[in-house]
Amino acid sequence: MSIMKLLQQAQGGQGIAQLAAQLGLDEAKANQLTGLLAPVIGSAAKQRAESGGLESVLGALRGEEQAQMFEDATVAASPAGQQQGMAFLESLMGGQQEAQGLASEAASRVGVDQSTVAQFLPALAAMAQGGLQKQMPDSSIDGMMQAFSGGGQGGGLMGMVSGLLGGGKAGAQGGPDLSMLTSMLDADGDGSILDDVMGKFIR
Repeated sequence: MSIMKLLQQAQGGQGIAQLAAQLGLDEAKANQLTGLLAPVIGSAAKQRAESGGLESVLGALRGEEQAQMFEDATVAASPAGQQQGMAFLESLMGGQQEAQGLASEAASRVGVDQSTVAQFLPALAAMAQGGLQKQMPDSSIDGMMQAFSGGGQGGGLMGMVSGLLGGGKAGAQGGPDLSMLTSMLDADGDGSILDDVMGKFIR
């Protein structure tokens, strides 16, 4: 299940619509924005993990209280939810400027006011963060983190990254099983914005 499909299942399939309502955004535009942004969030997380930041990606998903941002759009859209979502985005994309650039790019492509997208994007990221946490409880993340820092055959960084790049299954040397994380970070889009954004905004 990709992040796009995960978001489409939030709150019984009403999560994106409820998030749009919270922010005064047309539902059709919200769906368009989600279709653009969800693959970028997933691909940014995957790129960050592959470039040596897997521990920070996993660390951002710890904390089972985050699941409420997936289960309740009002929590994701709240100032605290947006702040957390923006912090998540900045950690994935390399900084505030990159995250704001993504919002600007998406706004221009969909024809939505940039200030609205500047609220929707971090709220959507918060909802995605909560959904990923819900799919991967702290016990699973702790196991991955332990494998990440464990060293040994297949246990350190190279084992984690090779598992991620190789489809997420434990390797012959006993690397950790990252299939759950890998499937969540698979892009689910046609690339219409993905390649541009990955090149321009992700550092």
